[in-house]
Amino acid sequence: MSAQDLQQGLRIVVADDMEEMCVCLQALLQHQGHQAFTVANGQQLVEACRALEPDLVITDVKMPGLDGIAAAEAVNWHRPTPIILVSGYDDEETLARVQTSYVMAYLVKPVLAASIKTAIAVALARFRESQQVEQQIVQLRQTLEERKVIERAKGAVMKRLGLSEEAAFSRIRKMANDANLRMIAVAGQVLQAEECFRALERPDFDPSSGTDGGKRRMENRLRCNG
Repeated sequence: MSAQDLQQGLRIVVADDMEEMCVCLQALLQHQGHQAFTVANGQQLVEACRALEPDLVITDVKMPGLDGIAAAEAVNWHRPTPIILVSGYDDEETLARVQTSYVMAYLVKPVLAASIKTAIAVALARFRESQQVEQQIVQLRQTLEERKVIERAKGAVMKRLGLSEEAAFSRIRKMANDANLRMIAVAGQVLQAEECFRALERPDFDPSSGTDGGKRRMENRLRCNG
């Protein structure tokens, strides 16, 4: 969320088993320009988040049934959402449980207007950073996987055409440029073609034999060309 989002207001779900706390937080948030929806326990929090898909969750830790930390985890399984935990406790056990990627801020009761405003800004900034890092990790993994495929295709071209590593890579890249495709797409085509050639080159492949088993094997292998 950007500073502009903060000015325009957020959709926030508040969970606390104490009604007066829900009323207090709702009033503070509405005064700051946000939409606040209140629930009384962790299960209702999970259900409300699935229905409303809020920008932020503010939840008490100790609630009957599903507590705030467990509920926050369930919410984030459904959809990544920044979480602010509010509690009257700051013991080591509670603090150890909140060291998770989805908890972005922690407030100890009583909650003041200034502290909750700051906590929201911090939570949104941390959440944005964590999402960017996660996206970078996903992109890095995808890049590494694509490089593996391209390396395999390059090896196939080197062997098939008797080319050097540099020449094989250049041919794949030129083919991708000429066809306006990504190199990973061309590499996939090369590997599919290589599978077909391997099938044709098998010593047990005899197109004149007409055996049903041989035909079925060949049909399965040639499906690589659609």
